[in-house]
Formats: sequence, structure tokens, C-alpha cells
Amino acid sequence: MSSASGQGTTPIPGSSDSSLGRFSLTGNLRRLFSHVKVENLAAGLSGGVVSTLVLHPLDLVKIRFAVSDGLELRPKYRGIWHCMRSIWQQEGLRGLYQGVTPNVWGSGASWGLYFFFYNAIKAYIKEGRQTELRATEHLVAAAEAGAMTLCLTNPIWVTKTRLVLQYSTDPSKKPYKGMVDTLVKIYRQEGIPGLYRGFVPGLFGTSHGALQFMAYEELKRDYSRHRRMHSDAKLASARRSQHRGLCRNSCTDIRDFVKQTQTLQRMIHTSKHGLRDHDSNPLEYITMAALSKIFAVATTYPYQVVRARLQDQHNSYSGVLDVIRRTWRNEGALGFYKGLVSNMIRVTPACCITFVVYETASGFLLGQQK
Repeated sequence: MSSASGQGTTPIPGSSDSSLGRFSLTGNLRRLFSHVKVENLAAGLSGGVVSTLVLHPLDLVKIRFAVSDGLELRPKYRGIWHCMRSIWQQEGLRGLYQGVTPNVWGSGASWGLYFFFYNAIKAYIKEGRQTELRATEHLVAAAEAGAMTLCLTNPIWVTKTRLVLQYSTDPSKKPYKGMVDTLVKIYRQEGIPGLYRGFVPGLFGTSHGALQFMAYEELKRDYSRHRRMHSDAKLASARRSQHRGLCRNSCTDIRDFVKQTQTLQRMIHTSKHGLRDHDSNPLEYITMAALSKIFAVATTYPYQVVRARLQDQHNSYSGVLDVIRRTWRNEGALGFYKGLVSNMIRVTPACCITFVVYETASGFLLGQQK
């Protein structure tokens, strides 16, 4: 993690400062983890699980399109709905939810850990500061949280990819029987490297989450400022109205006066301290989440195609550059955007569901502490 605060200098090897450097690193890690909140983990996990259960079939379609490179063993699909209809006719609902178990585990764990680390890193960077974080600091915090999360969850994503790319309609002919069976077989046949296939493009993919969270935070901040300005205007108007009412003795009922005073106090508090995250309504979260997700997907989609092809058991690539070279040679630039439409259809509502559930759950859980 980058040192935003600039604390601690790198000791010269062999110098007496080396123990101080180790102590400083340990101290910084302790400070970082002092900011973690289990409530963020629980809220993020809830959002990831709910969105995955609702939209897994579209994720399955996206992966099948992403790895579609003309091999004869793969089914040929003419489009998103043709793909879903074919799977439904041949395998039923079970086919559309093939690989859902690791997807639920992966999405739940990823979103939970992401929010867990991201909020801790933000609090660590902001420690002792009165100013808000800049866009670049949100970008760095999100990238670091993404890298930490990927280190823990990559084996789950490899498992999910292998399961959703089983094309046989006969269960007895499928090499993998479930999540645990897949993990065990990959480990036995390919070792640890097999479980971390696609890890390098996955690290590049942390830029996706970083861009999304940066955009989301900036949208939230700008919208909060807009609402605060609107609140300031209403506050000035309310003060003038109350002053005129007092001068004209218009408050004939003490209860009206108390209500006006309480409303004015709330406006003053909002004007001074701004709006809390959970003061927004779900429609506002949905709009900001959708805009930030579309921006991130359009920017970083090719890495997802590269990662899916590296994790595909039906083809063998020597590495990231081999995938890029062969995809470009055989399919051109459009090959890196296969499955983009189905991915947009899936991830945009999935992101909206995740963020609405997260913001609602975290607001409730953190509110319980107060």
C-alpha cells in the first residue's frame, strides 16, 4: 500500500535504522487495521450475494461469449437471448445457474473484502486530516483494496470459470462435479499456479474497480455539494420566513413554532456538516452506481476477455501476451470486446443492486453502534 502520509523512511540495509523501519511498518499495519469495520464486510458480502443470485445467468452468458473463439467443441450462439434459450431448452434452470456456487462465494467474498479493505484504507489515509480525499487518493485506495481482495479470491474465480464452461448436457460427462471437486482437481492436476491462472490480468483488472469507485465517490461528493447548496438556499429562505413570522406574530400555536425551530436546526446541521451517505435515497444510489460502472466497464473490458481465456480449460495459452497476440490475429480488435453487451446488461443492474444493498445495510449496521 502506498504511504499517503509519508510516514517512515526506508532504512539503509544493515544500518541501525532497520529495526526501526520494521517497527514503523508494523505500526502502520496496526494503524491500518485499526480502521477496519466488520459492518462494511457484512454489508458488502450481502450486496454481492443478492446481486449474484439475481443475475448469475447473464454472467454465464458473458463468459461463454468471451471465450467464443471458433473451436468446434463449443456451442454456437447467435446472440444473448439465443444463448439463454438454448441453455434453457437443453439443461433447464440448472444449466443457467451452472457455476452459481463459486460465483456466490466469489462475489460475496470479493465485495465484502473490497469494502472492508477500501474503507479501512480511506480512513488510514484520512487519519488526522480535515480535508476530503482527492480523486487520485480514491483511485489508489480502490486499487490497493482490489489487489488485496484478488490475492484471496482468485482461486474461486478460476473455479467458477471452469464450471460455467462445461458444455456437455450429460452430467456424467462433466469433468467437474461442483465447487470443492473443481478446486481439488485443479490443485492436483495443475498445482497452485492452476488456481492462480488469470491472476496477472486480474491485477490489471483492479483498475476497473479503482476507476469505478473513484467515479462513484466523485459523483457522491458532487451530488452532496449540490444538495448542500440547495439546503443552504432553503435555510436562508426558512430563516427569513421565521423572522417575518415572529415579527408579525404569525405563530399563534406554540407547536408550529417548535416545528419550525426543529426544521431550522436540521437545516443548519446539514448546511454545516453536509449529508451522510445513508441520507440519499435508493434511486440516487442506483444512478451514481450505474454511471460509475458503465464508465469503468467501457474502459477496462478487454482484460476480462484475456483473463477468461487464460482460465478456460478448452484452450492452452502460454501467458497473457500469447492470448493478446492470438486474439488479435484471429479476431481483430473486436475479439477483445466479445460479450461486452451481455456484460453491460448484467453488471450495470448487478452493481446497482450491490451498492443499494451495501449502502442500506452499512447505514443500518453502523447506525446500530451509535
